[in-house]
This record gives sequence, structure tokens and C-alpha cells, in this order.
Amino acid sequence: MKPRIVIITGLSGSGKTVALRALEDSGFFCVDNLPVTLIDLFIAQSAKTTDIAKIGIGIDIREQAFLPGMDSVLLPLRKKYKIEIIFLEAEKGILIRRFKETRRPHPLFVHGTDIEGSINKEKEMLIPLRTMADRIIDTSSYTPHQLRQLIISLYGSNKGTRAMSLTLISFGYKFGIPQNIDLLFDVRFIPNPNFMPELRELSGIDLPVKKFIFEKTQTMQFIKKLKGLLNFLIPLYIKEGKSYLTIGIGCTGGRHRSPAITEKIATLLKVHPVDINVIHRDM
Repeated sequence: MKPRIVIITGLSGSGKTVALRALEDSGFFCVDNLPVTLIDLFIAQSAKTTDIAKIGIGIDIREQAFLPGMDSVLLPLRKKYKIEIIFLEAEKGILIRRFKETRRPHPLFVHGTDIEGSINKEKEMLIPLRTMADRIIDTSSYTPHQLRQLIISLYGSNKGTRAMSLTLISFGYKFGIPQNIDLLFDVRFIPNPNFMPELRELSGIDLPVKKFIFEKTQTMQFIKKLKGLLNFLIPLYIKEGKSYLTIGIGCTGGRHRSPAITEKIATLLKVHPVDINVIHRDM
């Protein structure tokens, strides 16, 4: 049986190391910074000498000498193996902040340049890889733990026994809408527990907050209608071969209403053949 190959690539500082380690935790044999010209030989050799079924490969700007001819290397490989390319990126301001926090120089940094210039150059150089990507993930709003959760939900050991990976993200609008959302629902119409002194410091997974939210008529009407909509859509997405579905549920701060609703919806959708991953971004 031919191995499954997942290539992790993208901008420096976007979380490639975290993603590759998550693949490793999901049962993949992972190798980082393997020259692209050696990928075919490496896969063929692995198939001959081991029973490795899943391989993760990290490619980044350190391969800049091979980037111009990347398509001529990867396109033939895609005809021989099942290859998926994940491209990670993040907003420029986020990348700059991450480099400053870690005090690590950008791989393209040279004296006389700045981080922003290095990031711009890297973006331009990686356009061919981004164009070939099967999935582009903006990690601007993800913590390392949340990114790890997402990768494991997509490629974990039980992936393949289910028809689709479903990610539910609760968030606060005041911190920005998460990237890569397929379906987005705004629950700011529900009375806000933040204005209740006894509930303000609690979160949407605490029982008193849940009771406050779900005793509201409009909440239960919304849950009923959303359940019906998703029960209608999910089988259709599966039928069309969609592998990943990401649903965002947002309130003002992402602490009370959206986490509570997200947890409830996750429970209701377990009837479908999907792997469900829940992320509370701002709780």
C-alpha cells in the first residue's frame, strides 16, 4: 500500500514546527527540511525497508535554492503518491510579534534589512508552494495548543474512519473573526452574561452560565434552527466529498455565549460520521 504523505510548509513563524510535531503525535513518521529532490527517493526507500504508512515532511524557506523548480518535483510525486500540502501563514503583524517574542532572527534576515522586509521576500518566494497547497491555514488567531488540536483533528489516528473532520470554533468579535471559516454564526442576540456580576468571571462551560443562556427562549429557538440547518448541510457536504468543515460561533468577547453554544452544537452533531474538534479561541 502506498504511504500517505502530508507536506507542511508556509511562512516562518506561522507554526510549522508545531504542526509537524502534531503530525508525529498522530502516527506520522516525520522529517523536517528534507531537500525536495530527495523526497521521492526517501519515500521509495521507506516503502521498501519499513511498513511506514504515513509520512510528514516539513519544507520551508531553507529550501530556497530548490523553490523555483518546486512544481517540477512535486507534480510528478502527486501522480505516484497520495500527497497533501498544508500551507501555514499568519498576518504580518503577528509574525513580527512572534519573532520579537522568541528573539529569533528571520531565516532571510541579513544586516541592513528588517523583519518586515524579510517576511515580504519570503511571501513572494513561497508563492509557488502556496498555489499548490490543498489547504491554507491562517494561524494568526491560534495558540500553539489550538493549532496542534486542529492538525490532530485532521490527521489523527482515527481520521479515515470518519467521513469528514468538523472543527467548531468559539470566538469574540472584538478580537477578530478567525480565518478559514466555512460557516459563521453570530450569537450576540442572546443576553450577555457578562453584565451579570455573579457570572462575569465564569465562562461558557460553567453550569451557572449555561443555565442563564439556555433558559432564554431565543437561545433554544436558535439551537433548534441551527441543528436543523446543520443536519441538512453536513450529509450534503459529505456526499460532495468535503474533507474539512469549520464552523465559527461568535459573541462579543468569546467567553460566555459562544463557548456555551459551541459545546451544545458539538454534542448535537455527534450523530454524524464526523470527527469533531472544539476550539475556544478567546475563553
